[in-house]
Amino acid sequence: MEEATQTYLASLKAICPSLTDHELSLFASKLSFQELKRKDIFLEAGKVQKAIGFIAQGLVRSSYIDLTGNETTVGFYPAGDYATHYDSFLARKPSNYTIQCLEPTVMACLSHEDLQWVYQQSTGFERYGRLVAEAILKRQQARIESFIFQTAEDRYLDFISRYPDLFNRVSLSHLCSYLGIERQTLTRIRQKLAQK
Repeated sequence: MEEATQTYLASLKAICPSLTDHELSLFASKLSFQELKRKDIFLEAGKVQKAIGFIAQGLVRSSYIDLTGNETTVGFYPAGDYATHYDSFLARKPSNYTIQCLEPTVMACLSHEDLQWVYQQSTGFERYGRLVAEAILKRQQARIESFIFQTAEDRYLDFISRYPDLFNRVSLSHLCSYLGIERQTLTRIRQKLAQK
């Protein structure tokens, strides 16, 4: 798990370059790791997220089941990103979301208790926590606004622009669910774009 540790610490250092090697080793001492297979569940809806997961390797998706029993994908998170339902993790309440692996995945995990301990060790870690929370909030806000201000075609173009390497790694059904469109609509959008 040394490679996963180094990947996480490099990400942490990129966010907070002022962290010292000693502070990074304190952080690393609190990490645990999970090796998950394709289709494994990292977080199950109805359960409290006990540890934030940094994706050192692999790809996951977040989804929920609506009142009529339909599953909706709300996000795809590749290596270098976080697998979290922040509200469940911070407030210690059951999640409405399931986080499932789409590929074999290695997670570097930090429990809620250990994260609080890390925050107490250095203001640099508090800054890291704030910046990660801000990034997650911005991503969630952009997702909400995409359904208000963008067409289905715009959402599709935005997805392939932001995540060019994910396009061939997610199923069309998950992608359509994420974009909020039917498969036929995606086919029409792709045909229209191919003609341009």
